[in-house]
Amino acid sequence: MLDDANVIRQRDPSGALAVAAGEYAQDEFAADIWNPDNDGRPIVNVVVAGMGGSALAALLVKTWLKNELKLPFEVVRSYDLPAYVGANTLVIISSYSGNTEETLSALEQAEQKGSQLGIIACGGALIDIASGYRVAHVALPEHLQPRMAVIDDLRALIALLVNFKIVGQERMDEIKASEQWLQAESLRWAADVPVDKNYAKQLALLAVGKTPIFYGGTLTAPVAYKWKISWNENAKNTSFWNELPEFNHNEFIGWTSHPIEKPFAVFDLVSNLEHPQILKRFEISDRLLSGQRPKSTVVNLRGETVLEQLLWGSILADFASIYVAILNGVDPIPVPLIDKLKKELV
Repeated sequence: MLDDANVIRQRDPSGALAVAAGEYAQDEFAADIWNPDNDGRPIVNVVVAGMGGSALAALLVKTWLKNELKLPFEVVRSYDLPAYVGANTLVIISSYSGNTEETLSALEQAEQKGSQLGIIACGGALIDIASGYRVAHVALPEHLQPRMAVIDDLRALIALLVNFKIVGQERMDEIKASEQWLQAESLRWAADVPVDKNYAKQLALLAVGKTPIFYGGTLTAPVAYKWKISWNENAKNTSFWNELPEFNHNEFIGWTSHPIEKPFAVFDLVSNLEHPQILKRFEISDRLLSGQRPKSTVVNLRGETVLEQLLWGSILADFASIYVAILNGVDPIPVPLIDKLKKELV
């Protein structure tokens, strides 16, 4: 089925595969900052407020730049900011639509606390507020789902962090430098590449009809979360994620009462740059759980740097989950139930 061009056209009417195939080109997004001026106040911590796909870039930054960030950096995925947020906190509000109620709540609180502000959105109330009150902001390109605009969002976030002197301009250059390599890798997963040579299609066939569970390590945890999101929204498929070593202190034991024939598919997202003990934990955990759960499929993230591996894994997540959507017979792009929920919350 996944090698049948007619089936793919019928089951991907919104062109999700084409979007995934072009994600590498988001490396070219200029991420120009409107109203870049700030008062130069010292920044002592950074909080990024966002939900779902709009929080992914911040989670990637925490991992990618964990050895560079000299300030506390927190990602908030709810209505309320931490009590410590104050005038010397840089609060970056991220919402692709610009109308997410949780992030609008966080913005209101940041204004009340007198925080330094930055905004990332493609439109909606956030862009109106940013323009009207001359808040530093980046306007994202339109017509994408947030989960498939991770690199756009990443460049926007880094641009704001550069503007407020949290990181250096070379980080924008590093993202751009990955473009040609990501393009070449993405071509391997395109619809016209047959199953026997297409890793994304192979992963989809392993997962279809099952509940996938994605495990990451310290470096790959945000990628595991991205795979969960992609499966949920693209494939309309329940999925879960966790990370090691925390997994070994609780969920590891939970598997011991589950028969192996339970309809799960286990994927370990592994980086060769990970802490050596975490790499050992992946191998030992799978061995000790033999007969207690399905054997894990190891996805070794490709790339020479942490950033390359994170972006490679994020794009592969979209390709694989879109192929699952095609197998499931669902349109990968729309998320009508989320839209209905938002309307009923108003």
